[in-house]
Amino acid sequence: MTPTSILILIACYFGLLVLISYFTGKEDSNAAFFKANKSAPWYLVAFGMIGASLSGVTFISVPGAVEAKQFGYLQVVFGYFFGYLIIAYVLLPLYYKLNLTSIYTYLRDRFGNVSYKTGSIAFLISRTVGASFRLFLVAKVLQLLVFDLFDIPFAITVIITIALIWLYTFRGGIKTIIFTDTLQTLFMLVSVVVTIIFLASALDLNSIGDVISNAKESNLSKVFYFEDGNDAQYFWKSFLSGIFITITMTGLDQDMMQKNLTCRNLKDAQKNMVSFSIVLIFVNILFLLLGLMLTQYAEIHNISATKDDLFATIAMLPEIGVVTSAFFLLGLIAAAYSSADSALTSLTTSFCIDIIEIEHKPENERKRIRKQIHIAFSVVLIVVILLFDLIFKDVSVIWELFKAAGYTYGPLLGLFAFGLLTKSQVKDKYVWIIAVIAPLLSYILNLYSKELFNGYEIGFEILIINGLLTFLGLLLIKNKKS
Repeated sequence: MTPTSILILIACYFGLLVLISYFTGKEDSNAAFFKANKSAPWYLVAFGMIGASLSGVTFISVPGAVEAKQFGYLQVVFGYFFGYLIIAYVLLPLYYKLNLTSIYTYLRDRFGNVSYKTGSIAFLISRTVGASFRLFLVAKVLQLLVFDLFDIPFAITVIITIALIWLYTFRGGIKTIIFTDTLQTLFMLVSVVVTIIFLASALDLNSIGDVISNAKESNLSKVFYFEDGNDAQYFWKSFLSGIFITITMTGLDQDMMQKNLTCRNLKDAQKNMVSFSIVLIFVNILFLLLGLMLTQYAEIHNISATKDDLFATIAMLPEIGVVTSAFFLLGLIAAAYSSADSALTSLTTSFCIDIIEIEHKPENERKRIRKQIHIAFSVVLIVVILLFDLIFKDVSVIWELFKAAGYTYGPLLGLFAFGLLTKSQVKDKYVWIIAVIAPLLSYILNLYSKELFNGYEIGFEILIINGLLTFLGLLLIKNKKS
């Protein structure tokens, strides 16, 4: 595809999103922006959440990491499934019972205002970092494929990327996102299937059975790692980390829960979560199969590319064909924006509800304040992405994303776990100190884990360690009477 045809494709795609935004954003109210008036069909929410959960990071990094990590990521995915069940039958009943707009309001009712603000700030940091990672990856690919050819600086690419999100979310918010995410998930999945079909043909795999046999016979398809407990990919470390990654990055995350809270009732929200968790396993298997076939194709044709550039490099080769290349671009953009657009909306929601408590502002000013916050977070995302460009080069972004999540979501895990598993009250004014110390101790433990624990290498379970340290810290500041 030529750079001009790519730009036309992108323009048409976003034209479609803006059109959806026009029809869904006619009611420019805070109720529609924050909770879609609690009228979203559960099946649309479930399907759209697939794209939001996977994002551009999964789209690019999971296939790119197969050569180094094999299919070990599937161990984490199996953990995801059980994490979603905990969300469906433990957290969602709590959120619906309390009729929450922001899930962090629970912390205020359970512990006090400092805990509430601490949880909210932890989310704001976590989601800003996570969304920036995802958009950074996609912006780099677009820069490589399009904007470098026009000598457009990366900073301009990032500004355009964020501006497009703002354009179709500034009115309808979560109400618009429910529909745009559904469309974007569809594009993403079709893109993966189309690419697999092409690669299967190129590798002389003439049926689904051949594709499966090819995976079984490859030394890159190893899933389970039980041999070495010190290995970062050891099964129980990955599996348990998957459970807790899901609980925190979905169940304790305003971004993901805001979608669930748009469902008409608890039963619909639970149907959404359970069906989504099952489908997600098969979708991740699809991505791993894609990664295996991309790696094999690259070896045969002597194609050299960094981990996160592998998919893009192959998908845009002339011999791949215009149709496959076009679907790759649509899938990449859809995967990235289905996660990032809801992140921008949820950051705006959390800041408005939790930090500045917009419901206490004069009613005639609330909409204006919400829109100002929406623009402010757009600027924040631009700045953070540009910082990432200075820090991260040849790395697999999905692993960096989970590392970052382990430090930023840990305090949320500890706070909610303490609230749900104990009846104790804490000295609320000291909670923020625990939320700062726990990640710092976790970082030190991770840095020196091999020396301290006889060669043991900490992986995704840094999140569990961080949450546990937060939990123990809360025990230290527990009220003596509780």
